[in-house]
Amino acid sequence: MEFMPERAPLVLLMLLGTCILLGVAGLVTAYGLMRKRRDIAKKSALAGGIVAGGYLVLLLGASLVSSEKVLAMGEQKYFCEIDCHEAYSVVGVRPAKTIGEGPEQKTAAGTFYIVTVKVWFDEKTISSRRAKDMPLYPNPRMALLIDPRGQEFTVSPAGQMVLEKAEGKAAIPFTRPLKPGESYTTDLVFDVPSDVTSPRLYITIADALPAPLLIGHERSPLHKHILFDLAPPAKVQTQR
Repeated sequence: MEFMPERAPLVLLMLLGTCILLGVAGLVTAYGLMRKRRDIAKKSALAGGIVAGGYLVLLLGASLVSSEKVLAMGEQKYFCEIDCHEAYSVVGVRPAKTIGEGPEQKTAAGTFYIVTVKVWFDEKTISSRRAKDMPLYPNPRMALLIDPRGQEFTVSPAGQMVLEKAEGKAAIPFTRPLKPGESYTTDLVFDVPSDVTSPRLYITIADALPAPLLIGHERSPLHKHILFDLAPPAKVQTQR
């Protein structure tokens, strides 16, 4: 298993502490300028610059020493909240050239990858402050397939719609709330060019902020990703 980010409470506290210090430095600088105390303004601006620079060094340093990690089928990637963790794993991959049947059948431009993802709220990660039956409302997630050349492929809306109609059920969104110990599986459909081999699934937080500002988070600049390995299909078949 892998955690994203590791030591989440500490990482978030570091970001909050840095923001508070920068806010104080900004207020003191503004006060110095209003009072025409350039010495105060200068020192507080310098202090703010040192704090911001130090945080930036830690942020980029953690990214530069990071390494790409690839999880095998069934291995879990945890997204760490303050007092609880949600685990994701790939539990199935179905290649298909077509999805559905009859007039609603959809043919892939390349190959459909139907990836089954399991989402689990790990009850063992709950803090003592959290009620045992309090649901977790996950942050929005983003899912991509990435090939060895770095090409990215998003979920195919047309393929997803046809699969849901064929199976008679809608895919469960990653934002579904979960109580401790609960889990569910959901299917994601990707249309990948036929010449792409060994694509990997990338699931991460979709919010623009604060993830890129968190030290050690895979959304921070230059940080390597935690990916899910997908077993290469042995044979392309029609998915019904």
